[in-house]
Amino acid sequence: MASAAGRLARLWGLRNARSSPLSLSQGPGRTVTVSRTAVTTSSGSILPKPRKTPFGLFRIALIVVPFLYVGTLISKNFAALLEEHDIFVPEDDDDDD
Repeated sequence: MASAAGRLARLWGLRNARSSPLSLSQGPGRTVTVSRTAVTTSSGSILPKPRKTPFGLFRIALIVVPFLYVGTLISKNFAALLEEHDIFVPEDDDDDD
């Protein structure tokens, strides 16, 4: 099923590429240069450098640390609940040889 969907998408893309105004067959001596719109504008000028986010690593730590702490609290409380109801209790293996 997935391969059929992939083939259908590929055929759709090939059909659209032929009718695209940017196709390479626009006449003798005409070539199309593909430009990255993430770096340049539609007129071809170079965009300014992206703005850097100050304290990026600090902001990441500010989000990650509390969620890790809450996750450990939830897992610790759930493990205590399981042990209290004898659902999952590790066996004590005493080797008295």
